[in-house]
Amino acid sequence: MCSSVIQVDVIVPTHTKYLDLIGSIGERIVKELDGFTGDREALAYQLNLVLTEATANAIKHANDTHRKDTVRISIHLHHDILNIKVYDHGQGFDLDKVPTPDFDHPTESGMGLFFIRSMMDSVTYTRQTDCNVLEIIKYLK
Repeated sequence: MCSSVIQVDVIVPTHTKYLDLIGSIGERIVKELDGFTGDREALAYQLNLVLTEATANAIKHANDTHRKDTVRISIHLHHDILNIKVYDHGQGFDLDKVPTPDFDHPTESGMGLFFIRSMMDSVTYTRQTDCNVLEIIKYLK
């Protein structure tokens, strides 16, 4: 049982130089989990990768002509549910139409959402009035 309550909100410019910072926040959160009995090292790696990939995708695709120049990452842990939301102002996409990577002919890009979906319990995407929201959930039980 994980009894921690954690809320972290970070807003970064749409520059990849902030990806290490975002990934390290995930690792740091794992260190603060009270009562977590799972594999902390594995969870820290997963959160680093998921946060980095989700933020990188938001930065990469934030090229809409009317975009704002920031990405917001919200991390909330409550009652063994880790909820991550990544907000951006890019053109958006259809999560259901993102293809599974071709493992026979791997490319340098196109693996991020596959990794996120593989490591987390739920991944959803919504387009709101003024932004896109990628919501990622991990159950820590």
